[in-house]
Amino acid sequence: MHIAILMTNTDESEFSRTRPGDGEKFSTLIAEHREDWVCSVFSVKDYEFPNDIGEFDGFIITGSPASVHGEDPWIERLFELIRDIEVAKIPMFGACFGHQAIALALGGKVSRNPGGWVHGLAQVDTVGKYPFLSDTPETFGTYASHIEQVSQMPAGAEIIAAGPGCKIGGYVLDRHVFTTQYHPEMTDGFITDLVEEVADYVGKDVTETARESLKGSADRTFLGEQITCFFEWAVAD
Repeated sequence: MHIAILMTNTDESEFSRTRPGDGEKFSTLIAEHREDWVCSVFSVKDYEFPNDIGEFDGFIITGSPASVHGEDPWIERLFELIRDIEVAKIPMFGACFGHQAIALALGGKVSRNPGGWVHGLAQVDTVGKYPFLSDTPETFGTYASHIEQVSQMPAGAEIIAAGPGCKIGGYVLDRHVFTTQYHPEMTDGFITDLVEEVADYVGKDVTETARESLKGSADRTFLGEQITCFFEWAVAD
């Protein structure tokens, strides 16, 4: 399969520049499960968009410190692209910012989390059954770093995951949309470094809670299986 990764991360700090970008992180995660798939990265936050969506078997929209309520022109252009992909029924996966952008572009709502930051390792509950997986654990670990979340899904979407203080932790829409509020692409080392990097920004209490949570680790294998199995299921007859 040929997957387009729409990279939305606006962080240009030294911390970000000296570590793999989100496009590389997702490409690596895909390759761990489907080594023959091809990933093409588009830095949409720099207004780099694919010319023809029909060239791709699926799309991944990454996370970002930007807000989906921002007024930067690339955000509105991304919403337009999401709606085009939706009309074409091409499989689309969104993580964190991507999860929120898909919801907002398709008529849902995104709001500030009343409980504040969700940061570090989150234990997420499966709600119902993932339609593209034969077996799903009741709870799984995944990394998180967000203060906004989807508060209303697009019409027709169904919740499949719920996390700490986050009722809509993931959803599916028909056979062609799957999202998560979390960060399946993050490695153990990256989230450990990130927690320290943003400690002053998120505050002492949030940081201490995140550090404590990182005594556990994400279920990376299961998270990668979610994404690759979704794309295969979505294109199956």
